[in-house]
Amino acid sequence: MSYVLRRVGQAILVLALAYTAAYLLLAALPGDAIIARYASPELGLTPDQIQAIRESLGADEPLIVQYFLSIAGFLTGDFGYSVASGAAVSDLIAAALPETLVLAVLGLILAIFLGVTIAFTATYGAGGWLRRIFRSLPPLFVSLPVFWIGIILIQIFSFRLGLVPVIGADPVQALILPVITLAIPIAAPLAQVLMRSIDEVREQPFVTVVRARGATTSWLLWRNVARNALLPTLTMAGLLFGELVGGAVVTETVFARAGIGQLTAQAVANRDTPVLLAVVVISTVAFVTINLIVDLLYPVLDARLRTPGRRARNAPTTTASELTLTSELHADVAAAGDHR
Repeated sequence: MSYVLRRVGQAILVLALAYTAAYLLLAALPGDAIIARYASPELGLTPDQIQAIRESLGADEPLIVQYFLSIAGFLTGDFGYSVASGAAVSDLIAAALPETLVLAVLGLILAIFLGVTIAFTATYGAGGWLRRIFRSLPPLFVSLPVFWIGIILIQIFSFRLGLVPVIGADPVQALILPVITLAIPIAAPLAQVLMRSIDEVREQPFVTVVRARGATTSWLLWRNVARNALLPTLTMAGLLFGELVGGAVVTETVFARAGIGQLTAQAVANRDTPVLLAVVVISTVAFVTINLIVDLLYPVLDARLRTPGRRARNAPTTTASELTLTSELHADVAAAGDHR
């Protein structure tokens, strides 16, 4: 319970600091977005009308008052109103969020599948040439810009091969290329971490003992190596969830999808700070929540983390089962030598 409370407290602190930093950075932008938006001659608004708009949006209050009013609004689900359209920011987020969630979840699932496939093939693939090819894929994937991947996929699969239509695609077809575009850069670091973790676990003494007792390669992989090697990859998957938000902005812009990414791009172009602040806060909440879930899953997946701190520091590095297996292995080796 103390571990859970400590992690939850850290998550709340991160959210508070992220909100404060985002609010101050957006407030420090030069100029006045309301004047820039409504003072154009085409609208024909008088200074009094512009001042009334500022008062309705709360922009005439001191910065510290706006800060605490904004916090109170976010805690109650009131994100304010868009400077560009005057619509409630919560309505804009609610309309755009489902599309981005579908894209992000499918992209993360595909990225995990690609990362695991690349790492296992690069480690246990048949033939050295195949392993070398798959080990070179993560550095290649991580060096490709997201927008370039999207453009190339459109050129190949839509214009050249005609497999995925650009215009008039159904909802499933419209997701294929954006999901692949989003998954490729995320799969690269996952595969790199998993390959390094597999290499480290394979050198552990318990793997040598199990292999010497006649375990097959598949048994070693799924029962011994994979369970221990996936723990660092789980942490990396949680950290990379933040990349999905940044990748979604570019991906939705390239493929003209109506989601949080396109909403963010429009808010940046219009200097719509209430929308930008809401997007930053929602992205931070999602990022912190995913990492909190990963932190809470660690003790479930690794029994060593359930031990209290003092006992964990004083515990022997080799377990009784490992000592038993090692002694049995030494006895088998000695018996084989005597027989020889």
